Amino acid sequence: MLSASGTAAMRSARLLLASLLSLPVFAADYDLLITNARIADGTGAPLVSGSIAVKDRRIAAVGEVKGGAAVQIDAHGHVVAPGFIDVHTHSEDVCKLPAAENFLRMGVTTIVTGNCGGSRTDVAKFLTEIQDAHVAVNVATLIGHNSVRQKAMGGSFIRAPSPEQVETMKSLVDQAMKDGAVGLSTGLIYVPGSFAKTEEIIELAKVAAAHGGIYASHMRAETVKIFSALDELIRIAREAKIRAEVSHLKLTGPTAWGKAAEVIAVLDKARADGLTITHDDYAYTASSTGLAQLIPDKAREGKREDFIARVADPAQKAAIVAEMNDSRERQGRKDYGYAVIARFKTDPRLNGKSIPEAAKIVRGSDSLADQIELIFDIETRGGGSAIYHGMNEADLRAFMSHPLTMIASDGGPRRLGEDVPHPRSYGNNARVLGRYVRDEKLLKLEDAIRKMTSLPAGTFQLKDRGVIKAGAFADVVIFDPAKVNDPSAFDDPHHYAEGFTDVIVNGGVVIRDGVLTEVRSGGPVRLEK
Repeated sequence: MLSASGTAAMRSARLLLASLLSLPVFAADYDLLITNARIADGTGAPLVSGSIAVKDRRIAAVGEVKGGAAVQIDAHGHVVAPGFIDVHTHSEDVCKLPAAENFLRMGVTTIVTGNCGGSRTDVAKFLTEIQDAHVAVNVATLIGHNSVRQKAMGGSFIRAPSPEQVETMKSLVDQAMKDGAVGLSTGLIYVPGSFAKTEEIIELAKVAAAHGGIYASHMRAETVKIFSALDELIRIAREAKIRAEVSHLKLTGPTAWGKAAEVIAVLDKARADGLTITHDDYAYTASSTGLAQLIPDKAREGKREDFIARVADPAQKAAIVAEMNDSRERQGRKDYGYAVIARFKTDPRLNGKSIPEAAKIVRGSDSLADQIELIFDIETRGGGSAIYHGMNEADLRAFMSHPLTMIASDGGPRRLGEDVPHPRSYGNNARVLGRYVRDEKLLKLEDAIRKMTSLPAGTFQLKDRGVIKAGAFADVVIFDPAKVNDPSAFDDPHHYAEGFTDVIVNGGVVIRDGVLTEVRSGGPVRLEK
């Protein structure tokens, strides 16, 4: 039995508990607060000091922010910018690597896939898969002309499509745009797009234009023939009444080097004539694509078995070799030493070897004839990909400096240690900020960030992204401009970019103080009309 004093104490405790429970509970004002930031807002405006508050996936306030937050990040005077938007990726397999860590660690929070004419044709299904996989980055897609053409025409491409097949292609593009694709892409050096006439592309571009989409093109040529390719792109933009994007603007091969000013003049004239044309660029003088691109398109029409039969016929093989030699000589190359095997699944020991080096390993000789035989052999045994060292640094710098050039990797999700891929998938944005901004001062920091944020967001109509302002989605990257670096190299590519401390996607902190978290706050991004 309690004493009088014990009973009184119990009563006092109950009264205290009741009074505490009756007090109002104050929730945090914001979900996230970033303080001590040097803010680059994405527009190219000078850096300003301040804070950024986030609430319900969006930026709630910028500048002098009052109130508390559930999570607070002290930026320590580092640059805080909108998350970078990479408008040229090949990421149809991103659901297999949903963390997309190589992108996040160089500050990329939004990617556009479906480039160079290759995409998933069922866009609705693809975007649903992105959502279900809880991908860490935002993902938008183009609808690829090559994929559409293949679905409509089967395996026979060296011909014009029938009227019914054109209607099928138009219907596929229309449905893709309705489902949220941001535009139409072409890859006109790739089969089957290489066989398409300009008129076919115009008809499909008109469909994308009706939905407000963009036309992004890997043009028919990036060699000395680039000017006819530009003429075609300009014609498509004009006749389809569509905004156009030149994918990975570059000049390939020694005979094309030094013509950057002429290329820019053609594009600037088209813009002066009323067309809306932009371009993207990566920060390397090497490209990467399939090894099959060394073989003439006509030799690869149809199935792989058809190619095998052609090279087994002496007359056809001789014609193919002659065309390859002619193409190589026009570019000013004596052999295939500029091509380095990135991935050959059938014989991984060749990964990282140049074509002459690989020919020496496989055939015991690096003669030109043996190099060509190796290329044929790789194609007959499943094909592979390569890195092509084919560009000039002066041209790269000229294209990168243009105010309408966006920074884009042409890369994809990477698994550490797998194959010997192009380092751009790990280091592209870091390389621009470290080499071309900090070290060489080719670009101002604020303008480089604009090329990675508001310019791509506006060009591809990604609403409420690419800027630091109230109401925008909270895609944010924090980095130290003195430490940002790209340690990935051609002979040792598997290294994440350095200098990026924190990355936020739609308000979720996916990288915190240099550590990848379990947060996967990305998702599909659809064209909003």
